[in-house]
Amino acid sequence: MKISEAHSLWEPQGVFCNTASYGLPPRPAWEALQSALTDWHGGRTSWENWGQRTEGARALFAELVGVDVERVAVGSTVSELVGSVVTALPPGARVVVPEIEFTSTLFPFLVQQRLDVRTVPLAQLVDVIADGVDAVAFSAVQMSTGEVADLDAITGAAAAVGAITLCDATQAAGWLPLEAGRFDAVVCAAYKWLMSPRGSAFLTVSDRLLERAIPHSAGWYAGEEVHASYFGPPLRLASNARRLDLSPAWFSWVGTEPALEVIKQIGVEAIHDHDVALANRFRAGVGLDPSDSAIVCADIPGAAQRLQEAGIIAAVRGGLLRTSWHVYNDESDVDEVLSVIRP
Repeated sequence: MKISEAHSLWEPQGVFCNTASYGLPPRPAWEALQSALTDWHGGRTSWENWGQRTEGARALFAELVGVDVERVAVGSTVSELVGSVVTALPPGARVVVPEIEFTSTLFPFLVQQRLDVRTVPLAQLVDVIADGVDAVAFSAVQMSTGEVADLDAITGAAAAVGAITLCDATQAAGWLPLEAGRFDAVVCAAYKWLMSPRGSAFLTVSDRLLERAIPHSAGWYAGEEVHASYFGPPLRLASNARRLDLSPAWFSWVGTEPALEVIKQIGVEAIHDHDVALANRFRAGVGLDPSDSAIVCADIPGAAQRLQEAGIIAAVRGGLLRTSWHVYNDESDVDEVLSVIRP
């Protein structure tokens, strides 16, 4: 599916350039969610079909990030899934995290007083890893700046010292091509660039991480046979990444599966080229050099207020105007934003 053909799947009311906060659902995802809610309201179905959408979404995410489906766990939020990763680290483990890192990736490490957690400027991350750490946690794309991490340098430095790598792909998956198998763990909330309802999230894990991680929130959905895990002992968890699953919030997953199917049909590579081209068109319009990110943060006094008054949805982070461009945007959206904010 070409992006020009896909545009009819969305119906934004005005210009929306704030996907870094939340994505807009494509029509198949919206309609699936409305159908499920209607069935729920009328009591016209059992719940198993809603739950099955979780498995379809798991398989689609595995395909999008290039790993086997048995390496993918599901949950509702980034922080709870990162919490499972943290259990794999021994007392005193040295962990390095960028100092501007989103707190849902950082706090699960900081709250563990048994760990030695250090935050450093992103530009120093690779050098600190090379000096010797046990784990590194970072975002593939920083939400506060739009900066794309040097994934090759980070994974290379981590491999040299044997450090566990945790990559938060929440601001990347859906527009930035990503090979999750390069990392011990990739965590991703699906409600931004994957354009899904809030309440669905993914975690990919390596073999060595799965061997060490403790399923601290294990429930029936983490069982080897899910529908035979409703009652009583013995403990019978799945042997693969599903042992880290959290019980799915049904309706979130009903909307997630068709949203990921749309991304698959368009292709992440095509979305990447489209999104970055729009971001660079905007950057040129405000006097910034080209970049490799779909997120643009710019110091434009008064711009946020002018956009709000014009009914254009963007964001402010760290005192900077943040625009984020995705598949449902086109050049006319960029030009309209520029016409509002340029003096």
